[in-house]
Amino acid sequence: MDACQNGAVYNNDFMDDRTIVTAPDSLVDWHFLLPRYWPVWLGLGLMKLMASLPFRWQLALGGQTGRWLSKIARRRRRIAEINLELCFPTLSPIERSHLLEAHFTALGIGLFETAMAWWAPDDKLRGLARVAGAEHLTAALARGNGVLLLTGHFTMLELGARFITWHQPFHAMYRSHKNPLYERVMRRERERRSRLPPLPHEDIRGLLRAFKKGEAVWYAPDQNHGIRNSVFVPFFGVTACTVMATSRLAGLSGAAVVPYFPRRLPGAAGYEVVILPALSDFPSENIEADTQRINELLEHYIRQAPEQYLWVHRRFKTQPPGIPSPYQL
Repeated sequence: MDACQNGAVYNNDFMDDRTIVTAPDSLVDWHFLLPRYWPVWLGLGLMKLMASLPFRWQLALGGQTGRWLSKIARRRRRIAEINLELCFPTLSPIERSHLLEAHFTALGIGLFETAMAWWAPDDKLRGLARVAGAEHLTAALARGNGVLLLTGHFTMLELGARFITWHQPFHAMYRSHKNPLYERVMRRERERRSRLPPLPHEDIRGLLRAFKKGEAVWYAPDQNHGIRNSVFVPFFGVTACTVMATSRLAGLSGAAVVPYFPRRLPGAAGYEVVILPALSDFPSENIEADTQRINELLEHYIRQAPEQYLWVHRRFKTQPPGIPSPYQL
């Protein structure tokens, strides 16, 4: 396994000295009234309406939305198709086709789940979800060095995080959205539910301060962000450029790494979130082995409900020198 940047596992870019400027939570900003933001306001209004619908309606309308997306989002459909071919080579073409359709159904439902995560009241959600293993999170926090809440990019990512807030407030690490209005709403609603401000992914100093105060930070390390601070390790048996931050942050801060995994149960049975015990013997002295360990853990839980993982992301776009990207679109 090779390091993704000239064989250097560590570099000074990881500790960024830049001042991090985060968006204010207020939506009172005159330029958001300009016509270019009207479609965003309309979409946000529809999402808020979606959050108020009965759960069975959300599932039905979300599924239909996903089937519609599969027909118009042809590029994303092709990316998901390639990912499934790479990650599930033993499935027959018909089985992968069914999995692809189920994935887009889950994506459509995920839009409604995001709306629920931001705007549905707790009394509506509590009857839909079961959180197992909250004692592991409590025990990890009791160590006093903070907790890195580790998960993956599932289609119900926002809603799964909302369920965690019932047991523990946390900061959410995030990448900025290109639309400033959506960015501000996302930050405001995440902070309102998680009860601690989100942290931009480059704000490493803010992250370490949170750990020093014994707080929890949400983090998902399973997307391809290029070769910087990454190594090539297998993911579903495929070479994947994977960020090393989980191991490095745990080593720098002493924070416990507590994985959790959400999934939507079959039919209208609701949701389940499984919180695992803090990883033992982590980090080790081998950062590549640590990174592969995280990938293997994610893979194990993705396989339990593969249609609910975010396959429309180009997870394998960065490859070692001389190996082309599998996404020839």
